[in-house]
Amino acid sequence: QVQLVESGGGLVQAGGSLRLSCAASGRTFSDYAMGWFRQAPGKEREFVSVISWGGGTTYYADSVKGRFTISRNNAKNTVYLQMNSLKAEDTATYYCAARRNSVSKVPADFGSWGQGTQVTVSS
Repeated sequence: QVQLVESGGGLVQAGGSLRLSCAASGRTFSDYAMGWFRQAPGKEREFVSVISWGGGTTYYADSVKGRFTISRNNAKNTVYLQMNSLKAEDTATYYCAARRNSVSKVPADFGSWGQGTQVTVSS
């Protein structure tokens, strides 16, 4: 298993930006596809974005496409989520997750999870 620690959440006004980071340790980071998911109170955890082990493949939820950008730095064992033009509906706890080999949009496919970081967007 790989250990994951998210950071960078906070309170921001609508239209603002935040960058989330997820630092990994314990295994070879470049063996893993990395995903971002979010969960709002009373709702199921939902897919936000995923990036392949080498960074060449990325996918986004329709709700964040064009506003969020996922990236990774394998030398720093870190994956990022740049979030621009934030909306109130982006308010949630954001989790990063790791999956050996190929990308997926399904939370159950990911074996390692961080503790989450809260993002609150005020309107």
